[in-house]
Formats: sequence, C-alpha cells, structure tokens
Amino acid sequence: MEPRISLVTLGVSNLEKSRKFYGRMGLRPHQTAGEEVVFFQMGGMIFGLYGRAALAADVGLEDTGPQTFTGITLAYNGRDKAEVDAVLKEAEAAGGRIVKAAEDVFWGGYSGYFADPDGHLWEVAWNPFFPIAEDGAISLSG
Repeated sequence: MEPRISLVTLGVSNLEKSRKFYGRMGLRPHQTAGEEVVFFQMGGMIFGLYGRAALAADVGLEDTGPQTFTGITLAYNGRDKAEVDAVLKEAEAAGGRIVKAAEDVFWGGYSGYFADPDGHLWEVAWNPFFPIAEDGAISLSG
C-alpha cells in the first residue's frame, strides 16, 4: 500500500445541514451522481459527507448513533496562530461548536478544537515543526 489517504468520509445525520456548514467554511461541493453523498476537493485528497445510516449499511454495521468521543479527530493546520483563531471563529460562525479554545500547547504549538453539526471533532493548530507549502501541502520534513 502506498503511504497516503485518498478519501475521508464522515457519516452525518442531516446531509444538507452538513453540506451547508462545510460550505460556510469555504468548501465547494463537487457535483455527484447521487443525492446521498457530497464530495469536496481538499488539496490532494477528497473529503466526503454521507448519510450516517447509509454509511453504516454500506460498512455492514449497525448505526449505534453518535458517541461522546469516537477517538478520531480531523485536523487543519494553519500557518500561524492568527490563522488558527480565524478558522475557529469561522467554524463557530458557520454553526460549529468550539470544544476547546485555542491555546499554547505542551509540544510547542497552538491548538484548539471545534465540533461540526454532528459532533465530528476538528483540531485547528499551528505546528512550528510541520512546514506548510504554498499549495497547502504539509510535510514532516522540517
């Protein structure tokens, strides 16, 4: 297997509400053939939203509903602390919930968290050890 992630899909309770939330965050949906999924191009990968019950059925598991903490977070790295603060404010204005305000963290960066309308957690961070290229690509070689 090549070292990459091609697609991240979130199961959502209300596809239209989530599409609007991520649209307010600046993501533009890509036209698809179906009404049960929405895709967004995010750099070199694709981000998808799919009805939660339909996604569980596709996997072959029972939809047990949202949990308090799933053990998974998505992350957006900013180029500086000001960008972290701006993205968190944007998420809140779009209908997200701030879970943890941004603060200086033990590993030398600056980080906070928001939850989307379904409670999916996003970390928004500035990490001085992960350089970000002009095109938004992130690298471990700093």
